[in-house]
Amino acid sequence: MKKLLNTIYVTRQGSYLHKERETIIVKNGDEKIGQLPALNIGHIMCFGQISVSPFLMGYCGEQGIGLTFYTEYGKFLARVQGSQTGNVLLRRTQYRIADDEHKANGIAQLFVAAKIANARAVLMRELRNHGENTSIKSTVLRFNDSLNHCAKTTTVSQTMGIEGEAAANYFGVFNQLLRGSGFVFNGRVRRPPTDPTNALLSFIYSLLTHECASALQGVGLDPYVGFLHQDRPGRLSLALDLLEEFRAPIADRLVLTLINRKQVQSKDFVKEASGAVRLTDEARKTVLIAFQERKQDEITHPFLNEKIPVGLLPHCQALLLARHLRGDMQYYPPYLLK
Repeated sequence: MKKLLNTIYVTRQGSYLHKERETIIVKNGDEKIGQLPALNIGHIMCFGQISVSPFLMGYCGEQGIGLTFYTEYGKFLARVQGSQTGNVLLRRTQYRIADDEHKANGIAQLFVAAKIANARAVLMRELRNHGENTSIKSTVLRFNDSLNHCAKTTTVSQTMGIEGEAAANYFGVFNQLLRGSGFVFNGRVRRPPTDPTNALLSFIYSLLTHECASALQGVGLDPYVGFLHQDRPGRLSLALDLLEEFRAPIADRLVLTLINRKQVQSKDFVKEASGAVRLTDEARKTVLIAFQERKQDEITHPFLNEKIPVGLLPHCQALLLARHLRGDMQYYPPYLLK
């Protein structure tokens, strides 16, 4: 099994990263903030005014180290991508299936079914831990219907419609899972998020999307050509497909933990003149630390039946998807939360 490598999150404004021998050095002015072995690094995520030497950029591209740039407020800007690895025949198969409505929908159904099943599992855990709740129980029952309808769709647009309806039902009760004072959730709002809960969700979804993209590229797949999400210039469609499996079990549960354990509070957010809400610098560090710790947690993969860190889930699922596309497996087994 692949080793889970470390992620460097650089948030101190004005920092400069460069490579020296076999290490990556982070400096701020004349102060050396950190020096880490390059072989142990899987991702570098830069927030705000961060500079990276051209040599280190090239090294990241060659070694498959994810190098991603965000604004100081967590909005994605760009990622450095090296040469595509893997067999070109695998990507040709990916493109052919993506252009075949029937075959593409077969895979899209699995992504959506996993998303709904995992969201249902999160709500059922809430019922077990905190007692009966009529609206949550009703949503769980609606999810059962959604799963049945998803299995019967014949087009990708129909499957996407089931996904949209299920997401609306899920976020319709999400506010009832929040116990942190000052947090109110009235529905999913993106671009930009206008409340603290949506700001947290968007931030963690963005981090996970680019981890999925790196995992897909690492096994030889094109993260820009998906089966559920339509192609758009610059859109990581296949990474967004894969993300659907991880929204509830990784991102949403982390957001609930941060809020309900009061690791983040309403004072940790700033509202811009535009109405957008963002994390403060210190709160962003808190979230990144919690995200990294969550990635270290060990689980037993339901299909592989092996213990793996949560951070390797995107890699494992990308690997299974590649095996299915190559014809080594009849069906793609999505990740299901137990």
